[in-house]
Amino acid sequence: MTSWNSDLADLGWNPFYQSQLDPDALESALPVRVMAVHRGGLDVAGPGIAARIVPYAHDASDDEAAATVGDWLLLDRSLRPLRRLERKSLFKRKAAGAGRQIQLIAANVDTLFVLSACGQDFSPARLERYLALAREADVTPVIVLTKADQVDAPGDFASTAARLMPGLLVEMVDARDRNSTACLDAWCGHGQTVALVGSSGVGKSTLINTMTGAALATQAVRLDDQKGRHTTTGRSLHRLPAGGWLIDTPGIRELQLTDVRGGVEDVFEDIVALADDCRFADCRHESEPGCAVRAAIAAGTLDPSRLRRHRKLTSEESRNSASLAERLARDKAFGRMAKGAMRDKRRRQEL
Repeated sequence: MTSWNSDLADLGWNPFYQSQLDPDALESALPVRVMAVHRGGLDVAGPGIAARIVPYAHDASDDEAAATVGDWLLLDRSLRPLRRLERKSLFKRKAAGAGRQIQLIAANVDTLFVLSACGQDFSPARLERYLALAREADVTPVIVLTKADQVDAPGDFASTAARLMPGLLVEMVDARDRNSTACLDAWCGHGQTVALVGSSGVGKSTLINTMTGAALATQAVRLDDQKGRHTTTGRSLHRLPAGGWLIDTPGIRELQLTDVRGGVEDVFEDIVALADDCRFADCRHESEPGCAVRAAIAAGTLDPSRLRRHRKLTSEESRNSASLAERLARDKAFGRMAKGAMRDKRRRQEL
């Protein structure tokens, strides 16, 4: 297993985590960071520690209670997990399929690199989904465009991406060239944590290889649609030469948003601001009189496709969040029922 032995600050420890410990806690407990997640265990690292441990016990009905890459845990001296520290940030999504489980992506991230390839795979709608995740988690998003050499006008893709959100940072890189990717080092300094997201085939593994010098496997891109096959199959932390850490994530083909209403509103703050000027508070921006949003479309200052994407994301987020709330309520009700049944059983046995 990779040796990650390092001091706490080097791993990203800061006063936010220190404030969660009693003054004498470090005498009896060991803080470690989750570096990789496997089906049967967690790879963790701390001062003088690089080990694989069993996951700590948590409420199985609480999806967010499980540990994920980037988390900080407290271990006892036998390297048994005691508890997980509160997170600064958390990326999550609705798991693919018809179920209602939440999949944790990464925790305690400072910057999110959102990768997209110039060409057929470039999708403003997909980028807006990632941006909503970043804004909800209060993490700085940076759009990283790859494969610019394969299109005639790469600047058009950068301009389109920059318009998705005010103040959005966009970098265009050759993922194979370390000199080209050096523009990303500003977010990769000592103790900083960066996560990479993007659909399969956009060059995540190639970029990680270049930035870290690692030898991650890469997959060929299908020539017919420029889409790639999944390469990364698990989330893990990689050391960066600039002193930071990079979290790789599997290619996400289906990114279902949940519990990110604030993030969606941040990404579409132009539409939210326009809606405040509509005559009716419940305006649907369809045929209502005095609709400021429709007026902006008529004036050419708002792209109607952006309004359609906003409606789709808002509807999806509301639907998924409602499903999550219903499941949690049912789980709590079942838990109360089970505890009540156990109490009744004990009483009967005592009689």
